[in-house]
Amino acid sequence: MKKSLILAAVVLMSAGCFAQKNPLVKKAKSLMNSETPDFRAARDAVEEALEAEPTAENYYWAGMVGYKEVQRELYNQMMGQGVDAAAEGAACEESYKYWIKADELAQVPVLDKKGNQVPTDPKMRGKISKYMLEYYKNQELVKYGIHLNEMRDYAGAYNAFKKHVELPDLTLMQDPKLQKEMPRDTTYTQYKYYAAIFAVQAEMHEEAIELLEQLKNGDYEAIAVNQFLYQEYLALKDTVHFVATLQDAVSRFPQEPWFLQNLINFYIFSGQEQTAIDYLATAIEREPNVAQYHLIKGNLDENQGNYDVALAEFDKALALDPTMADAEAGKGRVYYNQAVKLNEAAATISDNKAYKKALDEMNEVFRKSLPFFEKAHEMAPEDRSYLQTLKALYYRFGMDDKYAEVSEKLNNL
Repeated sequence: MKKSLILAAVVLMSAGCFAQKNPLVKKAKSLMNSETPDFRAARDAVEEALEAEPTAENYYWAGMVGYKEVQRELYNQMMGQGVDAAAEGAACEESYKYWIKADELAQVPVLDKKGNQVPTDPKMRGKISKYMLEYYKNQELVKYGIHLNEMRDYAGAYNAFKKHVELPDLTLMQDPKLQKEMPRDTTYTQYKYYAAIFAVQAEMHEEAIELLEQLKNGDYEAIAVNQFLYQEYLALKDTVHFVATLQDAVSRFPQEPWFLQNLINFYIFSGQEQTAIDYLATAIEREPNVAQYHLIKGNLDENQGNYDVALAEFDKALALDPTMADAEAGKGRVYYNQAVKLNEAAATISDNKAYKKALDEMNEVFRKSLPFFEKAHEMAPEDRSYLQTLKALYYRFGMDDKYAEVSEKLNNL
């Protein structure tokens, strides 16, 4: 006999042995199909069978134990006897896991009588896919995920929903007839979104990002999806991706200022003030009547040394919100800081006459700042920074009564 024929005979003999029912599997079938099924005992029996013979057939029957338990719970619910959501869901997940393994083993190639490679068990996939489709259409894993969410087991809820939305992509479910019964419709997208939210709640950042990236260009809860995606990248300190997410969202959702505001904040706190100013200009163009934008831009323009522009922005902020104390203080700060620089420059002058002139110019600029800080203090009397600046100014100009009054206020805060 040729070597290839010997091999074929051995493989066929092995396949025939696998097809025979293990006595433990028969016991499990009897236990789970009885009028009063004992699923725990059935599970013990089939797991023992798996330890002895980890075949596709035995994995299939291991999955059937869970399936039968799911069916029993559904029957109890139909009869008004209540349902054990935890048991039903766990049984569903268990059978899902075993059937995936059964299909994997069933697809291992063997040689038929003609020497052609064929699956070890060509009928297995058809049996399993039928039950998997039933799970999908009955939303068994979704129901389990909802239960786990109610129990605040967010990681478990994520896993259940993730299995549900992955089911149509399983290799064993790719038959065109099956695919027609599993459309990627709005409900499918909704469940993928929920899976992502559960991952967020469970602080499973990488898992959340994987799903949110799949959803970010869609229409379902698009703004929320991109907000969550930014926050997940931020949690991982992935600057490149969270900035890219914000930049993309700024263009895509011009009506939603949240993305632009966070992008501006990033550039401010990362020391990229000119870029922040550029984005603030965009923000003001979109929403010209937001006083806060003008205030922030005024602060940044001041830092850049654009004093006249900064004063104009503070004036715009006050025109929109006359109660904005920070804008009044901003105007005062422009003059105050200019005076500080004049003081530094005066210290380098050796000529007495020129030095005195420089000091007079400096004090004049300091005086310009005073009324703005006084107005800011009237608007926000509890703000320590305004009081501290006023205290320094009153001391500089020898305004003893005002100095004492402000000192007392600071001591009482």
